[in-house]
Amino acid sequence: MTSGIDPEANFAAIEQAAREASAGGAEMLFTPEMSLLLDRDRKRAAQHIAPQAQSPYPERLQAIAREAGLWLTVGAPVRVEDDRYANRQWLFYPRGESPVHYDKIHMFDVDLADGESWRESNAYRPGEEVVLVDDTPVGRLGLTICYDLRFPALFEELGNARADCIAIPAAFTRPTGAAHWHTLVRARAIEASAFVVAAAQVGEHEDGRKTYGHSLVVDPWGEVLLDMSGDKPGLGFADIDLARIEEVRRQVPSLANRRPIPQSTAQ
Repeated sequence: MTSGIDPEANFAAIEQAAREASAGGAEMLFTPEMSLLLDRDRKRAAQHIAPQAQSPYPERLQAIAREAGLWLTVGAPVRVEDDRYANRQWLFYPRGESPVHYDKIHMFDVDLADGESWRESNAYRPGEEVVLVDDTPVGRLGLTICYDLRFPALFEELGNARADCIAIPAAFTRPTGAAHWHTLVRARAIEASAFVVAAAQVGEHEDGRKTYGHSLVVDPWGEVLLDMSGDKPGLGFADIDLARIEEVRRQVPSLANRRPIPQSTAQ
């Protein structure tokens, strides 16, 4: 997606994608980080951010999932305190159950060499829970968001919990994306011996940012099954064979062989 500053326009794009995904035979649709609202102007964005119980969008998104017969992931900022938000990813069920959500644990606080500066922690409260969802079309699904990708301990926990697939919705900057995106996504799939679905923001956005794109689907061996290149939004399809997971785990049983790392000592 190339999400912008108007939630209604982003909602319409998600709704259209859900229809197209369903018509194409998909069972599940993944959307990027902040797919419902992407706006670096926090004062302007604040008018669209409400507590989850007061937001109209969860119910409307649930209706999309139900009508399209799809499992659906959608990212959005949600107010959790008077002046603090959560960077949240919802998972909506096609049968209409209440959505599961994951709040991004690691905050993107960086100064980039090209002059870009980001302080996510100024407005967002870090999440505190690792979240897995059983019995999805991609098996046991672990939820993460964007910058979480750089922290192997989270993916080690998901691997230990035997996640079959890990979602990494993202809005990577162009400099960090070009340098690290493919390498990190493939590494996390290999480490967890799991599929990774990494839906990404792409292109030039209304708030002035530019994102890297390259939505990826990677198998447990690290093979890239889908790479959406180019700078335009769109819909990609990938087939996930869950039998591939046990095949890879038999060949490279790193999860079974893992041992606690001794504490380091100075010599």
